Amino acid sequence: MRTKIYIAAFALIALFSSSINAQDEKDLKLSGELLTDQRLLLKDNNDWAWNENRISLKLNKQVFSESKFYSEVWLRNIGLPNSVKSADLYNKGIVDPYNLEIREAYVELNGFLTQKLDLTIGRQQIVWGTADKLNPTNNLNPYDLEDILDFGRKRGSDAINLQYYINNDFSLQGVFVPFFQPANMPVGIFANALNPSMEMPQGMVLKSFSDSLMMPKYNLGESSTAGLRFKGFAKGVDFSVSYVWGYDGLPYSSKNILIPIDLTGGTSMHAQLSFIRNHIIGADLATSIAGVGVWAEAAAFFPDNDIIMTTDLSAFYPASPVPVTLDSVLLEKNSPYVKFVVGGDYFFPDGSYLNMQYLRGFIHERGAEELNDYFFLRYEKNFFNDKLKVLPIAGGFIVTDWNNIADNYAIAYMPEIAYKANPNTEISLACSIFDGKGQNLFAGLKDYNMLIFKMKYSF
Repeated sequence: MRTKIYIAAFALIALFSSSINAQDEKDLKLSGELLTDQRLLLKDNNDWAWNENRISLKLNKQVFSESKFYSEVWLRNIGLPNSVKSADLYNKGIVDPYNLEIREAYVELNGFLTQKLDLTIGRQQIVWGTADKLNPTNNLNPYDLEDILDFGRKRGSDAINLQYYINNDFSLQGVFVPFFQPANMPVGIFANALNPSMEMPQGMVLKSFSDSLMMPKYNLGESSTAGLRFKGFAKGVDFSVSYVWGYDGLPYSSKNILIPIDLTGGTSMHAQLSFIRNHIIGADLATSIAGVGVWAEAAAFFPDNDIIMTTDLSAFYPASPVPVTLDSVLLEKNSPYVKFVVGGDYFFPDGSYLNMQYLRGFIHERGAEELNDYFFLRYEKNFFNDKLKVLPIAGGFIVTDWNNIADNYAIAYMPEIAYKANPNTEISLACSIFDGKGQNLFAGLKDYNMLIFKMKYSF
């Protein structure tokens, strides 16, 4: 059934593009790319870690200066066969896993009602912030965490986006997203990368775990997100200030129900996972100082209410006339926490490029006490008229406790070499090396050092 849907979808796309081409060929822009991404672990038997073959198809239709249509669709073969019984061999979706994803599909109306107002309706990615990929102020689209190494990837949101141009230097943008979309989590070997460690009360041993997701109700008030941004340019500085009323797409454990299952401390846990609604005030700027590109970005997160985690121990005290619970305050409504990033880049006269960033607080961290320090560095140099690109230095250093760095750090080293075989084709070979100690996300990946091969053909 899914195969028929995919074939029909692409047939419609082809028919649509042919129709546009027949009407006005000069205004049609049809582009895309073919990507293959293969990764294997650098240990033991070199198990395969990632298999992705993706066709990205983009359609862009400009109707004079009045309107624009844009769409991007991914058709992918992703993952490895996961057949566990003979019946699976009759299911081609298991033997050869694939999916179809509409990344973006929207219409932009320029000069809507007034010449200074643009309206965009449909599935779109609304990018806020000036930093490189990691943007604390960019909170309107849900994170796409499928590939944990693809930092900053987001999914499109179905939204109404209004942009009013006050003059050539200043604009005001308002966005309304009617439906809440949670982040999608990492897959494959990265599936547990963002899961917090379970700390059980003394004398208890976790033997089984289950959870239920408490999604916001899909109505106009409870599931919607809204944002407002003022953007400007003055004296060589691009800047903006913004406000978002929306959800954190990563759930937290709002209630844990513990049940004894044996006499040796074995315990079963059922967690109720909820989503935090925040008021987010952001600001960013970007400029150039003596040829060095400089940017800074910060966002203050104010939870809508106190965020409390309840631990229900009633099953351990069956004779108690009232429920036995413990409450832990995770975040306080009136105690905001701030994530920020500062960075810069520079192109040297020999064509090499240097990029540095310092980030306070990664995407999954919440609360002032939980934010960690991330230092990222990338240096690349091109050879042979830009046909060969070498990144000998690429990665980051993370500190989770400055009072005991030796036991609370992580290193991510990701060198790469890429060759442009022709103007349309790039082949790259890279590796990801992780090391560290403590509870940091990247320290948890030290068993997943890998070799990465990619080929990208653009058309």
